[in-house]
Amino acid sequence: MTPLKTMAPIVIVAAIIGPIQNVAGWAIAGALWPGYDPLTLTISDLAAPESPVRWLMTAFFILGSTLTLIAAVFARTLAVPGRIVLLIAALCSYGLTIFPTPLNGVSDTHRMFAIAFFAASASWQLFAMRFRKDAPWILRPWAILVASLVQATFAITFLVIWANPESTNIGLWERLVSFEQALYLSAVVLVCARIQRRQATGSVTELAPVGVSASTQ
Repeated sequence: MTPLKTMAPIVIVAAIIGPIQNVAGWAIAGALWPGYDPLTLTISDLAAPESPVRWLMTAFFILGSTLTLIAAVFARTLAVPGRIVLLIAALCSYGLTIFPTPLNGVSDTHRMFAIAFFAASASWQLFAMRFRKDAPWILRPWAILVASLVQATFAITFLVIWANPESTNIGLWERLVSFEQALYLSAVVLVCARIQRRQATGSVTELAPVGVSASTQ
């Protein structure tokens, strides 16, 4: 059996930066906009044409999109279909950045890219699943299914709130979903990289987490 490809060093760096820049972007931009309410206003509002911090938030959007693109290309342990979905997520993230939504009114193009981005970001792991016994535990079917349930719960809740014009906490939920998605992708990359590093030094006991015996794999 051909060994699984390892995570490239650049994607490990991207995984460390990912969740940090995710929070830093909207936190810094929001703090620089007097009167901005992160509970009721979306992250996209920070990059709106009328926003006083438009270019700062746009820069963070581009950084986040690029980190996802790096994962799509260099997270080589993931199954190829999963990497393709991550590529779609990265391209959609660039798309929603290029076509910002106005503070007053709606951009259908931005909304289309945003919905596609959230859908891809919530489902890529289903396509990245590995059935091989030598795959890191975090890519095995049971771990992917549990993660997918969590991802789906967050994503569906956010979409329901987003679709309700009377919602008063859309900003809060968008931030929770955005951070959760970034954190999960980073966790998958870093866990795989750690296991592969230990395997390279002769320890293979972490193919499954503590409490899951090798006989169950």
